[in-house]
Amino acid sequence: MDGGKKSDYYEVLGVSRNASAEEIKRAYRRLAVQYHPDRNRDDRRAEESFKRISEAFAVLGDADKRLRYDRIGHEAYKRKSGSTPFEQVDLSGLGEILEDLLGEVLIRKDPARRPPRDINYELHVSFEEAALGVEKTIEFDRNEPCERCAGSRADPGSSPGPCPACNGKGSVKQQRGIFSTSRTCAACEGSGVRIDLPCTGCKGSGSAIRKRTLKVRIPSGVEDGALRTLRGEGERTLDGAGNLHVKVHVKHHPLFERKGADILCEVPISFPQAALGAHIEIPTLYGIVKMKIPPGTQPGKVFRLRGKGLPVFGGYGKGDQLVRVAVEVPESVSTRQRELINELAVEMTAESHPKQKSFLEKLKGILD
Repeated sequence: MDGGKKSDYYEVLGVSRNASAEEIKRAYRRLAVQYHPDRNRDDRRAEESFKRISEAFAVLGDADKRLRYDRIGHEAYKRKSGSTPFEQVDLSGLGEILEDLLGEVLIRKDPARRPPRDINYELHVSFEEAALGVEKTIEFDRNEPCERCAGSRADPGSSPGPCPACNGKGSVKQQRGIFSTSRTCAACEGSGVRIDLPCTGCKGSGSAIRKRTLKVRIPSGVEDGALRTLRGEGERTLDGAGNLHVKVHVKHHPLFERKGADILCEVPISFPQAALGAHIEIPTLYGIVKMKIPPGTQPGKVFRLRGKGLPVFGGYGKGDQLVRVAVEVPESVSTRQRELINELAVEMTAESHPKQKSFLEKLKGILD
């Protein structure tokens, strides 16, 4: 809004010329809240805009003045020597009108009645606990109203009286020209109460930090980083209770790796087991199971154990356990073992290693 340009009062308030008195009042209230100096500190443009809309409302908000303005326009308030158009309008009582319109909008809320805050808690669980579900007992600190004074900040048995600085209103008026604005009383911090004997339990703060113990149910299949919200278990004030947000962190497992609802487990096997086949023991979330390794199993082969994975979170059924075999080559061999391996190498023909044979044939084709 341009505070330097002389505009039509109806345009200033953003209403039509046939607007009702109530429409004019609502328009002024909206703009007054937007451009009020208390909300726009050190903003000269906002201050000028506020003066302009106040000038417009002082005229259009009065039936007789509005009628005169509609007939003559700004000439009805033509500048006199040594004055401004703003000063020509009779603004007496506008401060009270503004206060009635804005009510408590521009007054800071009593800090003793502030809304409760939420609490964040980091919970670490094992891989198995996250997979199968668990109930954990957590302990945390929570701000609550003082039990001794019930949040009143005064020692029980004492008689708090109204604050003499604000007469118990919690706010004091400040005159700025024709306008009066309200601010939180510094003496009582907005409570409107004078406390001669502060509570000895909370030293007059009205609240205290208390340690709380709570049981939290972690559902099966929960993922790392999941958030559980317990409503009403956060900080507590006289205005209510906040929420407790529990963030779940799943610890690393030495054998298992999560793949959605499936679990991947890598199991080393020997060359004889891979070549000849074997039955090996596999760890799962539900105990040890035996799994068959067929003859000729290749390194990296993945087997699937149905239903041995994680419960599907929020759904039905379970995932699978994926078993990836890694054929382990001995890092050192004895003399006798070396002799046997050499004999085996001699006995094995190219047909025993079809992949190697295929590779050599492709390589030969490239070189030729």
